[in-house]
Amino acid sequence: MKISTIIIILLSLTGQLFAAGNSDTNLNMNGKEYKSISIAMLPIIDALPLYVAQSQGYFLEENLDINAFSVANPVERDRLMQSGEIDGMLNELSTLALFNRDSVYLKAVITVRRPMLESPYFRILASPGSDITSPKDLEGIAIAVSKNTVIEYLTERILQAEGVSSTSIVTKNVPVIPERFQLLMSGKLAAATLPDPLGEAAISAGAVPVLDDLSHPEFSVSVLSFTSALINNNSSTVEGFIRAWNKGVRDLNSNPGSFRKLFLEKVRVPEIIEKTFTIPEFPYNEIPNQNQWEDVISWLQEKGLLDTSPLYETSITDIFISTDD
Repeated sequence: MKISTIIIILLSLTGQLFAAGNSDTNLNMNGKEYKSISIAMLPIIDALPLYVAQSQGYFLEENLDINAFSVANPVERDRLMQSGEIDGMLNELSTLALFNRDSVYLKAVITVRRPMLESPYFRILASPGSDITSPKDLEGIAIAVSKNTVIEYLTERILQAEGVSSTSIVTKNVPVIPERFQLLMSGKLAAATLPDPLGEAAISAGAVPVLDDLSHPEFSVSVLSFTSALINNNSSTVEGFIRAWNKGVRDLNSNPGSFRKLFLEKVRVPEIIEKTFTIPEFPYNEIPNQNQWEDVISWLQEKGLLDTSPLYETSITDIFISTDD
């Protein structure tokens, strides 16, 4: 065979391999096909089932290659989704509603986290040494939150549920959570809403617990959402992802201690509670209900953030929730 012919064949094969590596389907060394999914993960507790499922090989069992983007904040996460660089993400119902304001771009497929047992999701805290000890004490007091987010929504709703009038609830925008923590602990903020584990760390360092969402768990929920395009065109891939995710949740709930090292690697946990923080139980095989969705829509409209009403049945799907469990 002529040298020129061999070169042409090698170039052709190289091009085929390059094309295969940049498609949605990749081949392993045994020639088995793996479907690729790109998903954005924040360094929070909610992401833990994915890392557990990954460490246990559950995604590989479903012939899935997971590309988990570690993002620093929701703004970066949303940018990746808007630019089409990811297929899915962990998010809140308010984010889902805003993405679907004009058309159904995303669909939530499963509940990721909510307040359960003795593990709250969010806490309203007062600064160390404060006389603020009850929800009523917060009337007229500025509470640091991230404006126009689930944190502001949750803060307002649980205070209203405790009998605090809407006109007495005052919030202050401090969007960077570590900064909010530092300002609270230094006494420069009278009160703030923080997610765990940072909320528990604040209490350990002297902050005063005022209220948490265990009292009103219906207002706190995070979900896993995928693009409508992926769900409509490749539902079997999403189905496999959810099966692997659920196995990760089962393992976590049955023996959380065995994943503590992984938890500390993947989740930002303040040093003060690294040894004492309890890994929370995760909800299994469920989706948010219609009342939760409609209340979020109502709040977004009250704030002037949404002028449409995305429907529950088109934004949240139960087709991946197994009835066998």
